[in-house]
Amino acid sequence: MNTEVHDFDRLVTALVPSLSRSLAERFNVFTVMHHGTHEKQLSNVFAWLFDAEGTHGLGDAFQRIFVQQVNDGLRDPARFPATGYRVAQEVDTCGHVACAHKTPGRQEAGKDIADIVLAGERARIVVENYWTSDGHGHCHQCYLDFGRSGVDDAVVVLLCGRREPWRQDSGWEDAAVVTYAELITALRDYLDRDSRWRVAHPDQAFFIQQMAEQFVEEVRPVSTDESIDFIAALCATGESDRYGFRPQERAAAEFGDEVAQHAKHQFEEGRRTLGEIKRALKWYAEHVLVGQVNATAPAHPIVGVKANYQGMWEFCIVLERGEAAPMIYLEFGPTAVAEYKVCTGDIATPDYSTVFVTRQAPEGSGIDRNVATTVSLADVLTGIAADDVRLRDAVLHAIGSR
Repeated sequence: MNTEVHDFDRLVTALVPSLSRSLAERFNVFTVMHHGTHEKQLSNVFAWLFDAEGTHGLGDAFQRIFVQQVNDGLRDPARFPATGYRVAQEVDTCGHVACAHKTPGRQEAGKDIADIVLAGERARIVVENYWTSDGHGHCHQCYLDFGRSGVDDAVVVLLCGRREPWRQDSGWEDAAVVTYAELITALRDYLDRDSRWRVAHPDQAFFIQQMAEQFVEEVRPVSTDESIDFIAALCATGESDRYGFRPQERAAAEFGDEVAQHAKHQFEEGRRTLGEIKRALKWYAEHVLVGQVNATAPAHPIVGVKANYQGMWEFCIVLERGEAAPMIYLEFGPTAVAEYKVCTGDIATPDYSTVFVTRQAPEGSGIDRNVATTVSLADVLTGIAADDVRLRDAVLHAIGSR
């Protein structure tokens, strides 16, 4: 294994407790819904605001604010009309014409999708929405050619969370750049002067304020202890020299990108491991555990094993029992967390590196018993011995036979 990758993965693991505490400080509807973690989600919000007929009640105000920022950032004196644009999303800028422009990272020849297009009678604005000012494989010239077709002029705009000009190449250095912070701050300033709108549209005002807090106010309350934990994690993993890099803004941005990349890697590997645990635990239940339980407690025996739940309940093995006896579940990982919130049982501090056994409540309404075991997830992956009765005893305890 590459030592550098291993060390950085160790850093991400060390940072998770500190980062999770900081991010949990404030309620935000975008955080609760995990919204804005994908560019399409944010594009939906921006397209809604751009629509002059949208339910936000702003009319064309957001169009005017956006176009003003685009015009202010242009290198030439061309001025685009302030309003009068129709809004479209996910627009193919190449259509059926093969793209003749070679752009690194292009995924599919003859197809290039722009996130948002504002189309007016005389001008068109083609918007690529991405967290950084990066064309990330899209063809700038395709966007521009499409924008200019049938109108007097067009402009390509990078709508982004961070302005990072060193990422702009292959024509994207000519794109106008508007950041979320600039755009949402200008909108909020506009709304602060419109008391009538705030009174008439309290729900929309709350939504936009939440949007501003999530995507503009990047400095969140972080305690001194959390800051020290963060520094200690960097020191312990050999990453503290980043504090000496210059310029610091770029060093911070690059560090954030690397953390995101390795966190994604660890998340994907975690998902794969959860799947392996589920398959191994189901095999053990079918070939060993059912026989152990039924031999010890033959009344209302286990008659089947299933593992067909999805979503948050996916990491669960169902032990079906005959007649009207309640089902028993072997749960781990995210499912164990969700069930602990429903029924703590006798568990004071859950150890989520182990398997839990729960019992179905009467009439199938959730669970009414939660039993901790000492069977670790590592035990499941390496193989539980045929004479190991720890899970059997936990199942019997959940059933009520012990």
